[in-house]
Amino acid sequence: MKLDYIGDWSRTHYSTDVKPEMDSEEVTLFGWVQEIRDLGGIRFVILQDREGTIQITVPRKKVGSEVLSKSDVLQKRYSIGVKGAVRKTTMTPRGVEVIPKQIGIFSTAALRLPIDITGKTPAHIDVRLDARALDLCREENAAIFKIQHTAVEALRKFLFERKFIEIHTPRIIASATEGGAALFPVEYFERKAFLAQSPQLYKEELVMSFEKVFEVGPFFRAEESHTRRHLSEFVSIDIEQAFATAEDVMQLLEQLMQFTCTVVNEKCMKELTTLKHSVEVPEVPFKRLKYDDVLQDLKSEGIEIPWGEDIPTPAFRTLGEVHPYFYFIVDWPTHSKAFYIKPHDDNPELSEGFDLMWRWIELVSGGTRIAHKDLLIRRLKEKGLNPKSFKYHLQAFDYGMPPHAGWAIGLERLTMMLTGKKNIREVTLYPRDKFRLTP
Repeated sequence: MKLDYIGDWSRTHYSTDVKPEMDSEEVTLFGWVQEIRDLGGIRFVILQDREGTIQITVPRKKVGSEVLSKSDVLQKRYSIGVKGAVRKTTMTPRGVEVIPKQIGIFSTAALRLPIDITGKTPAHIDVRLDARALDLCREENAAIFKIQHTAVEALRKFLFERKFIEIHTPRIIASATEGGAALFPVEYFERKAFLAQSPQLYKEELVMSFEKVFEVGPFFRAEESHTRRHLSEFVSIDIEQAFATAEDVMQLLEQLMQFTCTVVNEKCMKELTTLKHSVEVPEVPFKRLKYDDVLQDLKSEGIEIPWGEDIPTPAFRTLGEVHPYFYFIVDWPTHSKAFYIKPHDDNPELSEGFDLMWRWIELVSGGTRIAHKDLLIRRLKEKGLNPKSFKYHLQAFDYGMPPHAGWAIGLERLTMMLTGKKNIREVTLYPRDKFRLTP
């Protein structure tokens, strides 16, 4: 088959732009063949583009021979262009179809595709991930990532309006950001380096000049946990604010969550309908539960956790049933939090760290940061970390480090909440975990 050259073809509309009131207007559409139905005297081609689908109707006796011959060879996932006239009809869900005057075939596709992108024949997630480029063409996936896009757009708008400056910190670092073994080593010329776990230390240093900063970007953790909510490469939305406490950034965070949910509800009605999901706009302020209170809540549910221990996933699931939407857990034991989280002045065993929970899933972690060098060195040693490895970060504390606080949102977990998906791989374009490095 000789393929067509796009040449001077130029799109006039996306599929969803074509309305019944445009009856008889000429349009040029681009997309892919999703389905073909042949009824003998008439052929229906469902054209899919990034916005949705539209029916191309080919009545054999009313179209030219070239259009007819082109339509004869079409198969699923062929990339095509259609120039034609809009026709109002009662025979399609949207009340509109296009009668083609010209069809261009720009590329073909394999006769047997690995998955059914209409979703009528379901496939296991690993099968779909192996054919991810095709899987992402499914309407459900398009809805997921449009919601994610809208959420990031809303987050940026919210932070820009509050005078935060967007930053871009290094991904190749010389030492661990948060300690621990969850680091990916990389060869950096003749030196050992690591992929960044977070922008934490850099964003703390940057509040000394810009005061209010944020970053949206990928980070890396050699995550041993193979669960439905863990990834080795993930997108983090981080903020840091000078002259602020944990309470200040918690208030900012709950307002941000309220704003993001509102925007997604307003802009993504079609996508939410596709996913059969609804997003409840939360009221603020969110509940603030002290760590000690959480242990008591769990004890009343028959789950006892020794003070100072982390809360295991089964206990969080129970807690999510008791508190079924957004809530903060505050006043965590200091030893359970990262070295840079500030202990309470009046009770150093407790920290000014917090987690924002959505049901049983931790969406956000944050807190007031340590702003004094001596205390930070002590906390590094308590965590078994060598202060010499943090030489350049500690040096910044000699230049007037202000009191500051911040948090980090996991974008994929936020997307799970906004879309109702239960597996974090569903809301990641090309997921990376312990067992998946391709495609």
